[in-house]
Amino acid sequence: MSLRQPQVTSIPYQADSSSYFNGLRYQPMPVWLDSCHPYSQQGRYDIIAAAPTVEMITRGNQTLIREQQGENHWEEHSSELDPFFILQQFMPEQCAAAEFEGEPLPFCGGVLGYFSYDLARRLEQIPTIATSDLEMADMHVGVYSWALVVDHHRRKAFLVSLPGVDHKPIMPLLAPSEKLKSILENSTFPFRINKFKACSDKLDYIENFDVIQKHIRVGNAYQINFAQRFSADYQGDPYLGYLSLRQASPAPFAGFIGLGRNAILSLSPERFIACDKGIATTSPIKGTAPRGDDPAEDKLNAQNLLASEKDQAENLMIVDLLRNDLSRCCTEVKVPKLFELQTFANVHHLVSTITGKLKPGESPISLLRAAFPGGSITGAPKVRAMEIIESIETHRRGPYCGSLGYISACGTMDSNIAIRTLCCDQERLLCWGGGGVVADSTCEAEYQESITKVRLLMHTLEKNFAAPLDELAGDEQQ
Repeated sequence: MSLRQPQVTSIPYQADSSSYFNGLRYQPMPVWLDSCHPYSQQGRYDIIAAAPTVEMITRGNQTLIREQQGENHWEEHSSELDPFFILQQFMPEQCAAAEFEGEPLPFCGGVLGYFSYDLARRLEQIPTIATSDLEMADMHVGVYSWALVVDHHRRKAFLVSLPGVDHKPIMPLLAPSEKLKSILENSTFPFRINKFKACSDKLDYIENFDVIQKHIRVGNAYQINFAQRFSADYQGDPYLGYLSLRQASPAPFAGFIGLGRNAILSLSPERFIACDKGIATTSPIKGTAPRGDDPAEDKLNAQNLLASEKDQAENLMIVDLLRNDLSRCCTEVKVPKLFELQTFANVHHLVSTITGKLKPGESPISLLRAAFPGGSITGAPKVRAMEIIESIETHRRGPYCGSLGYISACGTMDSNIAIRTLCCDQERLLCWGGGGVVADSTCEAEYQESITKVRLLMHTLEKNFAAPLDELAGDEQQ
């Protein structure tokens, strides 16, 4: 039996997808999975959607399910079932891939949203030690019947929708709107922050680094991904901050999700898991070096990273972990790329690629569940590493080190590792920097690396939007 075809309408192409998202960002739960064109040429597709027909919001053991039953009528109920099982229940009926001129598009409607690092507590027994101070949910995803898909390689854009869904009412919202400069200068809700501050001091970092080394020496773990958190207060529209960040630090797996008074701003360079035609792909990053101040220094930093036995060993540990994760749902697991150098605005990275073929009966959702969270941001072995992380990091990670992504009704999926990711939560702007600690790591180098990874993000926002704390407080009282 042939699968039903989604609807595809070609619309005018815009090299910068912000001109489309501007018209949709005040709709409920707007999502922009962003390749950061034209500032980066590494990604290909952008996916933009809003106004889901179903929302699934998981906190702890409860998932709130909101279903649209009419134009202005919603029904709500909760469930204690596995969130990934609930997700599978509400996936739209499988359909054919959306196509234009014979070439498939990655998304035709389905699930968009984020999966928090702490969603892993529904999958593994993790102790409860770190402070949980985030309002944001462990999982917040929506089922979207339509989306805007931009293909930057073909320089084309499309409105796609599930079979039987009339997407004509969406068309008026997609007229390209104001240019970036105009939005930043004339926004009704200007964005302002104060200075970022570390949530713990360097002495705490050193103490926790020593704890990690003790765990490694006695064989509890081979690698621990250790992160520190930074915080600033903010007011206004965080979307303006995201527009500034995607210029300064473009990344191929970036994204913005509006969540009412909260938001996620992700400038991630790292893919978690993709699935297309039954082939799974994951691309962990392990190994980081700063960009140089001049071309000669930059080239030397890249060469030293490529030759670093420590960084190669760190990368290989995670490759082995992810080969094991993929093997739970896949056969023919291979490593076509090992220790590939990739360069971004502020750092060089070593990136490897692992692939596998989905076993019969497995799905993109079961694959996501089997590998979640990504091994590159836990350490190895995964569960023991997560237990140690819980004991040394003072606060829960929330969306950081989780994943933003899509699962399409046609069977495709793509997702990021939510590193270089900021969360707007309860008028606080939070970001984290971390890295993998192994036996021959040095404390000072790891500490500096954790700052290097997010320095550009923090400095960009402080440079463009900084305001004194008393000024922010004064505005709140007015």
